[in-house]
Amino acid sequence: MPFYPGYYPQEIRIETVAPGAAGPRLRKSELHAFLGADPFSGRKDPADVRSVESFGSYLVITFNPAVPGLGGRESRCESALKIARSFGPGQGLYVAHPYPVTPYDPDYLAHFDLAEARRRVYQGAAPPGSTVTLKVRAKGALAETLLGPRGKADGSRWDATVEEVDLDGLVAHEGISANGWLAPPWIKAGWFHAYLLHAPAIGDRAARQAVDALHDRLVTGAYADLTEHVNLERALVSQLVAGCERVVVGYASRRERFSAEFSQGVENIAVDSERGLNSPIFVRTVKLKDFPWNGWLRLGTATRPAAAWNPIAGFSDPAGRLIWAALGDPAMFPAPYGGSWVANRVIPSAVTMNASVGVTIPEDALVAEPGTGAPREIGEGKTAKAKITFRVRASAFHDNTRMTAADAVYTYLFASRWSAKRSRDGNDHDPAVEASTALLRRALAAFKVVRVDSEVKKYSDVTLTYVVPVIDVYLNTTTPDPQQLAALAPPWSPVPWHVLVLMEEAVKRGWGAFSAEEARRRGVRWLDLARDAKLREALTGLVDAFAKEAYVPETLRRFVTADEAQTRWAALRQFVQRRGHFLVTNGPYRLDKWSDAAVVLEVSRDVTNPMGVGSFDRFAIPRRAYVSRIVPRADRLEVYPEIERVEKFLRDYRLVREPLGNSGPQDDPSDLPVCRYVVVSPDGTVAAAGASDERQGNRLIVNLKGRLKPGSYTVLVALALGDNEVNPEIATTQYRVEAVP
Repeated sequence: MPFYPGYYPQEIRIETVAPGAAGPRLRKSELHAFLGADPFSGRKDPADVRSVESFGSYLVITFNPAVPGLGGRESRCESALKIARSFGPGQGLYVAHPYPVTPYDPDYLAHFDLAEARRRVYQGAAPPGSTVTLKVRAKGALAETLLGPRGKADGSRWDATVEEVDLDGLVAHEGISANGWLAPPWIKAGWFHAYLLHAPAIGDRAARQAVDALHDRLVTGAYADLTEHVNLERALVSQLVAGCERVVVGYASRRERFSAEFSQGVENIAVDSERGLNSPIFVRTVKLKDFPWNGWLRLGTATRPAAAWNPIAGFSDPAGRLIWAALGDPAMFPAPYGGSWVANRVIPSAVTMNASVGVTIPEDALVAEPGTGAPREIGEGKTAKAKITFRVRASAFHDNTRMTAADAVYTYLFASRWSAKRSRDGNDHDPAVEASTALLRRALAAFKVVRVDSEVKKYSDVTLTYVVPVIDVYLNTTTPDPQQLAALAPPWSPVPWHVLVLMEEAVKRGWGAFSAEEARRRGVRWLDLARDAKLREALTGLVDAFAKEAYVPETLRRFVTADEAQTRWAALRQFVQRRGHFLVTNGPYRLDKWSDAAVVLEVSRDVTNPMGVGSFDRFAIPRRAYVSRIVPRADRLEVYPEIERVEKFLRDYRLVREPLGNSGPQDDPSDLPVCRYVVVSPDGTVAAAGASDERQGNRLIVNLKGRLKPGSYTVLVALALGDNEVNPEIATTQYRVEAVP
């Protein structure tokens, strides 16, 4: 076929392998990649084995709040400086970087001057009396190496702790989301990581209230434009680090390996800058060299799947996240090398934002009632700050039923249904669902199913017809990035409504709980749709009963007919008989077999799925752009870029750096960089910020006409090519605006 649905491997086998055993298997290509750990302990890549790097952890110093001598800001800040300067040799183990926003963060440009100022302090001359007399304890291998024998303090007799804080652990609770498709749009932002890292350590109530207020403005869209957003970011991070209760002194990267052997290895590897290989993008691009359109992909993880397999509050451990990345197709996923989002199964086709006047909500648009999830019309006279028209790329679920608008909007109803406690000790509420859907429920003003379109696409001599529900979503907030705004509440579910309803009934009947915390509180099992044989038997009987009565929950009766429900329940019953589990999704892979040692996923080559091999190949080789020269003019900056081009040969490639050419419209759009800039006033405030792709010949133009008051400014400039904002080369230039006589 000219269009091949699904992604490259026909089968993915995920095995639990100890790191020590993974190395030899990688060398022999018995494993194609090992996720989450470095089986070679930082040593040089063996022959035919390659590595990818992503952000791993922060190196931090945290002071004991019970020590009287460390009660003041000055003493803590000075002590942190002394401890950092006393570290033993750590070259190659971590990067000294005394600021919580790092080059791996997409907003690093906005903090570059602040990070550089802090770096100069830590690299300056040692203050008098710089010998460390504090009792410093080490947590973790890196801290133990840097502190040596001095890091033995323990128990209550410690003044400061040097430790690694893993980024995955830091954002874990933020990234676990009901139905697997929602995460905070700013999940990769450095200011957000800084807040999670520093805010819990702040002991002063007024200081904590101040940073919480800044954080709330950023997450609720309480700012006028990108420039104000950047100023809020900088103010938040500056206040977070001001008290030195916790001090970031560096970061370490994560290194993961894969087999690149000429025939038996893999290629086309895309990773996430913060999640590495354990991310949605990896399973959507990786392919075997000898089986470019199929093949058996073998992956290793250091830990076995421990979290329950349910799409509401399960799949929360590293192995589970990898399995769910293949089973569940997200609406959108974080850009692998940036801070925006990539459209996958929903397309935000039109975005309207008007925070001041508002966007009128039609009176027949729907809202979900808290506690019941029942949809009701919003009525007259309501407005929102933004409206997004989504085109939903519907397809068949693994039980051969077709996705409809009911599946897309049921997640809204589900979130409201399970986020309000209706009885004191009943089974009608889960705090994990409430927490993970809080952002969605706060942002969502209303939704409306507008129509259902058909899209016809021709691939050579093959014609395929896709069903596309069109849904308007009204939001109570705005963001500078429309893609981030769209990621707040996309109408989507990788799981059909009838499976969600079945899970709800299981929880209400006391057979299990969505989350681990609620399962422990109630003394029931954590709901698992595949590995719990007792639950599977109970659910099978419930499906039979629902099929007989063509059951439709009250919340869905305006969207689903009895005949449609009858078809759904009958299809689910047949699926369970054939597959032996209830994990029905519309993702690219389906669960085939599992044991304590391995999980096997098989590809779903369904022609109703519009996503096919090569859909995200643009991320497989991240390229960068560099500033060759900046020429300030009276009303603009002229930036001369150099870009990386890919030269392929056999099964390898190299990146060649060359100046941007003078040609115009015939250029490949992927070769055109975007110029990101931040204009900083002498007092440290940001006067202007933005991004420009305006091109004149071989240069990019940043138009500053009428945007700045007279005076001198420092301009920070970084270029992004193909949405790659990681580890940018940042250039600075001075810019002056003359007063008009």
